[in-house]
Amino acid sequence: MSVRLVNISKEFADPERAGGLMLAVRDMNLEIGEGEFVTLLGPSGCGKTTTLRMVAGFEIPTKGEIWISDEMVNDVPPNKRDTTMVFQSYAIFPHMSVEQNVGFGLELKGRPKAEIREETAKVMEVMGITELGKRRPDQLSGGQQQRVALARAVVNRPRVLLFDEPLSNLDAKLRETMRVEIRRIQQTFGITSIYVTHDQAEAMTVSDRIVVMEKGLVMQVGTPFEIYSRPNCRFVADFIGKVNVFPVTVTAMDGDIRVRDPRGMEIPAGSADAGVKTGGDALLMVRPESLRLGEAARESEGGGRAGGEAFGEGLVTKAVYLGSVIEYEIDAGYEKPLMAISHDPINGEFYKVGDRLPFSFSKKAAHVLPKR
Repeated sequence: MSVRLVNISKEFADPERAGGLMLAVRDMNLEIGEGEFVTLLGPSGCGKTTTLRMVAGFEIPTKGEIWISDEMVNDVPPNKRDTTMVFQSYAIFPHMSVEQNVGFGLELKGRPKAEIREETAKVMEVMGITELGKRRPDQLSGGQQQRVALARAVVNRPRVLLFDEPLSNLDAKLRETMRVEIRRIQQTFGITSIYVTHDQAEAMTVSDRIVVMEKGLVMQVGTPFEIYSRPNCRFVADFIGKVNVFPVTVTAMDGDIRVRDPRGMEIPAGSADAGVKTGGDALLMVRPESLRLGEAARESEGGGRAGGEAFGEGLVTKAVYLGSVIEYEIDAGYEKPLMAISHDPINGEFYKVGDRLPFSFSKKAAHVLPKR
């Protein structure tokens, strides 16, 4: 089923101002296609959970319309919307077995016992929890409890599946496993899903599209690639992963995109936001993993400028070894040091604080943002 949010806003009483109001969500418009997995991503207090609760029916919009398929559901109570919420607390009944927990929703609907057994068995098999059927929740690990909660949600085949930070109680390694599982299960059943998280890696892993929010506003909607590689503003660029951003002047937008950095260097860029204009001030964005250092930079230097490379030289001011990567900070004469990430360091070069070395990046890695 599709979901449409049309000009949705939500106000709450402001606890810091007597009689004042606080706008949690502002004029939000969003269309989610049938079977699509969309994640609401943003810092605490940005309005993502409030939006999810409005779709579920736990909050009523101050203005605007919520549509599920061809039905406007503003006045439809939560139990009549055919949506199911997966909570971060799991909300598994402690006095029931796994089988009973999974089949509880079907039992509430008055389905025949044979159908409940059959549907429960099918979903438990997909979730990989068949052998846990007779166990109680207190005999399960956190990951197993999360699978049970997910099984209980999908067994009813809801029109829309809603996730409220479902992995926040799990340790880091288990979160990585479960976010892949959630995506696999959602695709298996083809249920339209809305997922809330503040974890960027989680959003990138599970989503068809990501909605980045700040202070109740939608800042950008796009695929994980678009959000990460082609953000439309400084906030989105900063919020999704690590990023180098420095001020530039746009010198060309017709055909090739070119900018001039504070050192006077002409730099080619692969893309630019629609708000960027020739002659205007802007920001150049390059992700740390796109910076080539030392010999790698020199190898691309032979005639590389004409081929769309940007070059410079800087001083290593920080080097942090993390096993699979080394994170560097390079003083290249900008207002802030450049961040660089070197992958597979055993097969590459190690640099230490105080080393002076060249760096480069391709124009494909350079994206121009409006200065706002």
